[in-house]
Amino acid sequence: MAISIDSCAAMHIGDRSEQQDRLAIFPHPSRPGCMLAVLADGMGGHSGGAMAAEQVILKARQNFASYAPSSESPTEFLRNVIDDAHVIIKLTRFTSEQDPHSTAVVFMLRPGHADWAHCGDSRLYHFRNGALVARTPDHSLVEELLRSGRITEEQAETHPQRNLLLSCLGAERDPRIDTGGTPALQAGDAFIICSDGLWAYFPDEELGQTLHEQDARTAARTLIDAARKRAQGMGDNISLAIIKVVPA
Repeated sequence: MAISIDSCAAMHIGDRSEQQDRLAIFPHPSRPGCMLAVLADGMGGHSGGAMAAEQVILKARQNFASYAPSSESPTEFLRNVIDDAHVIIKLTRFTSEQDPHSTAVVFMLRPGHADWAHCGDSRLYHFRNGALVARTPDHSLVEELLRSGRITEEQAETHPQRNLLLSCLGAERDPRIDTGGTPALQAGDAFIICSDGLWAYFPDEELGQTLHEQDARTAARTLIDAARKRAQGMGDNISLAIIKVVPA
C-alpha cells in the first residue's frame, strides 16, 4: 500500500509571560521522503530558556542539511544533534547572564523508517491505529520513583517535585540520551512529540484515540483546546508536532 504523511506543528503560550518552547518540522534539502521534527522546552529564567531551545532547533537544522546515511547512522545523527546542542548551550553561559537549559526530542522520518532521540521530559509517543506502541521515558525524579515502585501513578500526578529533571541540555553533566525507532512504517502509524505543557493533561489512551480519529491539524487544535481548559488558568507553554502515516 502506498502511504503519505499528514503532519502539523502547533504551539500556544499557555498562561506564561514568555514562550520558551521551540518547535520545527523541516524536510531534508536533497533527500526526498526524509524529514526532521524537533521540539525543545527551554528552562533558565527570562529569555535564557528560549535561547537554549532555539539552539536545539538551529543545530538540528544545520546537522540535518549535511546528514548522509552512508557516513552516519540515524542513531548516531540524532545523538550528535543533542550532544552538539548541549555543548553550544553550555557555551552561551559565557556570553550571557542566564543559566540556560533545555529538553530535546529529535524525530527523523525516512522512507519506511522512523527514528528518534530525546533528553529530558518532553515526550514522543508512537501509536498504531490508536494503540500505544512506544513512549519515551521522562528523565525526571518522578519517573525514577515510578520505575522503582516508590510512588504510584496517582501520587506522581500531584508530586511536589514532578518538574524536577535529572538530565537536560546545558547542565554540567553530559545529557542522558535515549533512542528508539520503528523499522517498518505502515498506514495507521501516528507520532506526536510534545512538551509537558500538553502531555500532563492526557492519558495515553486519549492521545492515541484523538490521533487515530482526526487528521493532524484537527487533532492538534483539539488537544491544545482541551489542555487549555484543563489547565484552569495555570497552563505552561504548549508545543506539539503530529506526524501521521496515512494511505496515499
